[in-house]
Parts: sequence; C-alpha cells; structure tokens
Amino acid sequence: MNIFVMMKRTFDTEEKIIIIDGKVSEDGATFIINPYDEYAIEEALKLREAHGGTVTVVTSGDEDAEKELRTALAMGADKAVLINDENVEEGDQYTTATLLATYLKDKNADIILVGNVSVDGGTGQVGPRLAEELGISAVTMVTKLTVDGIKVTIDRDLEGDLEIVETSLPLLVTCQQGLNEPRYPSLPGIMKAKKKPLETYDLDDLDLDEEDVQAKINSVELFLPPVKKAGKVLKGDLNQQVNELILLLRTEAKVI
Repeated sequence: MNIFVMMKRTFDTEEKIIIIDGKVSEDGATFIINPYDEYAIEEALKLREAHGGTVTVVTSGDEDAEKELRTALAMGADKAVLINDENVEEGDQYTTATLLATYLKDKNADIILVGNVSVDGGTGQVGPRLAEELGISAVTMVTKLTVDGIKVTIDRDLEGDLEIVETSLPLLVTCQQGLNEPRYPSLPGIMKAKKKPLETYDLDDLDLDEEDVQAKINSVELFLPPVKKAGKVLKGDLNQQVNELILLLRTEAKVI
C-alpha cells in the first residue's frame, strides 16, 4: 500500500502567542508536529503494519521543518519529503494544497492521511482542497478506519453523533482525536531516522512559478482576542445571590 501523510509544523500548544507588526513572532518559539497530524502518522503506520507498503510523510515549509520530519521518521515512517516554500512570499491554504497536489499527482497514492485541522490556522481546508486537486474522494473527521482490499469503512465524528461511511481507495481522510493513540519515537527509531531518506523539492523541481501558488486570501488584520475580565463571586444567602445575578444579567450582560 502506497501511504502518504501530510504533516504541518506548528507552534507548541503551550506557546504564548506574541504579535509584532501584525505578524506572529517566531522568536524563541518551540515548534512541534501538529497534534492532529500525529494521529494521521500513527494511522498510516498501523495501515502499513496491517497491509504492507510504505509510509511517506510530506510537508511544505522552510528548512526548519526537517526537525519535525525527522521526528515522523523516528516514529516509524519510511521516508520524508520537504517542499521548500521559502520563495513563496505569502501563502495560504490554496498555496499549500497546490504544492502538495503537484508533488503527489504522479505518486499513485492509495491513501492520503491529513490532520483534521492545524492548531494554528484551524481552517481544515488543506485536506479537502488536496483531494479536489487530485480528483479523489475525501472523508473528514475520521475516528475509525478499516481497509479491506480497496473497500474502506469509516466512522466519522459529527460533534456528538456518529456517521458510518463506506468508500473505496484511492482516498484522502482527515484524522480526528480518538482515531488512535500516537506512539512516541523510540531510541532505536531516532537512530534509524538519521539514515532514512529526506528529499527536498522547491518550486523549480515541481515546475511551478510563484504566480501558480499565489495566495487567494489577503489577511487584513491579525490580533489577539481581548483579555477576559475576572469573574465575579456572588456573596450572601441564596436569595441575595439570585437577585444580584438577575441585576447583573440585566445591567451589565444585557441579556434579559
């Protein structure tokens, strides 16, 4: 089975976001594999263990993303690919999907696994856009995946409900929390990762110009959400608290 995972390098979820001159500052920030992409990597490894084949992890970004690719290799992926987008001045989800689709168009992927969303942008667009570019089916928010030959049975999380889908390969799925428990890189895995292939492509290698991947979205403003005010603790007996709550809801919250 020819298995591909699309991975993104994101801020550590514990990082404090700082905005300087309308851009998120990366100075001193810690980066990790996007947590939802870890579910995609783990599921790809489980598919390879069950059906054989190879797992290739692909990302678009700058050279710094090699660290996260090596982590994916240490988890057990067979090879990694970095699509260097340093020459792209401004990119968006269209940019990323176009770069990935151009690389994948002749790779005969059986299944492509993508994180449901990234913890930075959170748009959930890259997976479906990529499937559309490649002309294959896409199923999102996957919490269970069973492959039998070319038949695929999928459980989808619908925010408290469950949908069961039957489809066939080739296929792209976006992976949701609950699909599996991602493994940690082992020491032998880390040592082996140093010798596994990591290929790098740029726009010229993909026969693309900057105009081909120009962003379709223009960011007008970027800002942090307002700081939440401290909550109020109501005092007194129950009747006093109820009366004060009603007063606050009427005069401050203005909801009644």
